[in-house]
Amino acid sequence: MRNTSTDLRRQTMYSVFVRNHTEEGTFAALEKDLDRIRALGTDVIWLMPIHPIGQKERKGDLGSPYAIADYRKINPEFGTMEDFEHLVREIHRRDMKCIIDVVYNHTSPDSWLVENHPEWFYRKPDGKMGNKTAEWTDIVDLDYSHPELWDYQIETLCFWANYIDGFRCDVAPLVPMDFWLKARAAVEQVRPGCIWLSESVEPEFILDNRNRGFYAASDCEVYSAFDLCYDYDIRGKYDAYLQGQIPLSVYTDAIWQQEAIYPANYVKLRNLENHDRQRAKALIPDQKMLRNWTAFYFLLKGMPLIYGGQEVCSDHRPDLFVKDTVNWNTGLSITPLLQKLCALKKEEIFGTGIFEMEADDAADLVSIRWSLGSQTIAGVFSLKGKQGEAAIGLPDGEYRNLLDDSTVTVKNKKAETTGEPLVLRV
Repeated sequence: MRNTSTDLRRQTMYSVFVRNHTEEGTFAALEKDLDRIRALGTDVIWLMPIHPIGQKERKGDLGSPYAIADYRKINPEFGTMEDFEHLVREIHRRDMKCIIDVVYNHTSPDSWLVENHPEWFYRKPDGKMGNKTAEWTDIVDLDYSHPELWDYQIETLCFWANYIDGFRCDVAPLVPMDFWLKARAAVEQVRPGCIWLSESVEPEFILDNRNRGFYAASDCEVYSAFDLCYDYDIRGKYDAYLQGQIPLSVYTDAIWQQEAIYPANYVKLRNLENHDRQRAKALIPDQKMLRNWTAFYFLLKGMPLIYGGQEVCSDHRPDLFVKDTVNWNTGLSITPLLQKLCALKKEEIFGTGIFEMEADDAADLVSIRWSLGSQTIAGVFSLKGKQGEAAIGLPDGEYRNLLDDSTVTVKNKKAETTGEPLVLRV
């Protein structure tokens, strides 16, 4: 979006699925964890869908939170509207913002909208309601050719904007960008500075929908209406590198390309894991490697995401369809590292500085350099957790590693790593 603030690059988001975050699975129980979440350095809490879940075609015992029955009500499993309001006040009292999930591409097959406005839904060739993505069997798609649907959805967003600070919009590229632009303008009157995050989608998903004659917006189009979008445009390269299918430079070149193809103020949501993807610990079981990947993602241009449980290196992704509480007793923790990274990320250099990156395929090392005026912050990340030496572009001398206070020697503008992540400041 043209007026998106690059200050968003200096903030950290924390994602919560209320049902599985605590044993109780309620707003009230989540409140008890807010101090710990804030202590990580969190700036924004994203609550996954808080609305009632449909009964018809339900997946699992409790159903997907993304099969919403009523956009204007609270899921009673989490508490009451009063409980939700109290939670948001407590989030605000700790100087954090709160955004909620909105799922505007589809509803449950027994939603309030299905019952009251069946004319607002997509129809299959046989005339029956349905969806365009075969495996989403528990939902039916909305049809945005109806202006009255736009009015209803925007009115709903404005209602919630009285309480919260932004929206994470599920599969937003499948909903017309013109709708999002109109919604954004209306919400701005209620909540100035509202944060808009799009769950943008993989290139393959975009092309599949387009090839079948359906609307799907690219990330470039998404940025016309949204402040942030996912980095799924490069997710395939991330997976391919981890699986040993491509060299590191192919992956980092894809990241670097974002610098030229998106607006100057673009903000990517940088996430090693989320509720739809494997836990980072499951993909990167080596603890040293995981620390490197975590620090690397924080130093990329964008807003980092922590998915609840990531800080204790949980390797189990909670099921969305049943009660499946996060395992907080793993015996592992990267909390101290995350706290340092969150604090570091708040510096102005990560909002408006010049970003540079270089990969060494042979050593599986990547170096990042940020500069702003006379200030430089540089990092070396061993993504395979190996010893090595990387060009860092800093004057020769001794430096303090900002992540563990160890002393690092730079010689011939190169820094040697023992396999732990390095972040140095000039």
